Amino acid sequence: MFKSTEEKNFKEIETIIGPSVKVKGNFSTRGNIKIEGELEGSLKTEGNLAVGKNAKIAATVAANNAFVAGEIKGNVKIKGLIELVQSAKVIGDLEAKEASIAKGAIINGRWTVGSVSPEPAKTQIKVEKEE
Repeated sequence: MFKSTEEKNFKEIETIIGPSVKVKGNFSTRGNIKIEGELEGSLKTEGNLAVGKNAKIAATVAANNAFVAGEIKGNVKIKGLIELVQSAKVIGDLEAKEASIAKGAIINGRWTVGSVSPEPAKTQIKVEKEE
């Protein structure tokens, strides 16, 4: 699964955070990014995001498309497709237009896939008084 996603969305990776690298702070880029190390703070890219199996992210995340094999603690907002493989773990709210979630992947939080209505639907319950 990773090969097809990598070939399709991650041909031109602009930034790689290697396995021995720890980044703290707000990280913003326009290009594709691959994380194999640790990131704490926030991450925003107009491109695609690949999170390696041993990566640990403690941040709010925003990207065009995402492939996740590692761990993300924080809210995630993806404009297009998010692909979570068996080893993926997301602790936080997840919002994406499309999702591919493998058996064994963990999501602990509220998740919304597809079109998101600007306001939740209101349900009215009429209670009548018994006499």
